[in-house]
Amino acid sequence: MEWHKVVVRYADGRLMKGYTRNILPNRERFHLHPEPGAPGKGREVYMRDLKAVFFVRDFAGNRQYDEKKVHLAEETFQGHIVEVTFADGEIIVGSTPAYDPRRQGFFLVPLDPESNNLRVFIVSRAVRDVRHI
Repeated sequence: MEWHKVVVRYADGRLMKGYTRNILPNRERFHLHPEPGAPGKGREVYMRDLKAVFFVRDFAGNRQYDEKKVHLAEETFQGHIVEVTFADGEIIVGSTPAYDPRRQGFFLVPLDPESNNLRVFIVSRAVRDVRHI
C-alpha cells in the first residue's frame, strides 16, 4: 500500500501531521506514522474524533494562498460540485463522487488544481451543511 502525507484535523481543533497507508472510509480508525515506513504500529486515530483528513502536497502549505472556490463553465470534474460548511464555520469547495450524510464520511477533491490539498476525507458528523453548486 502507498504512503500518504496527511494533516489530521480533530473536531476539537487539534492538528496532527504524519503518514498513513491504511485509511479507508468505512473503517473506524487508521494509523498515523511520523515517517513513511516508521517502525511500530503508529498512533491510532479514530474517525469519530475528527473533522477531516487532508491529503497534502506539503506539510507547510501556504497560508497566503487564496484557494479558488468557484469553477468556470468549461471546467469539468468527476462527481458533484459541493460547498461544505464545517461545524466550526470553515468552508471548502470541491467535487465528490458520492456524498451521503448517512455514511461516516466522504472524499472531496478541491476545485483549485494549485491547492495544497490533493483530496480531503470529510467526517460527516463534523459538517453543518453541504450545498450542491
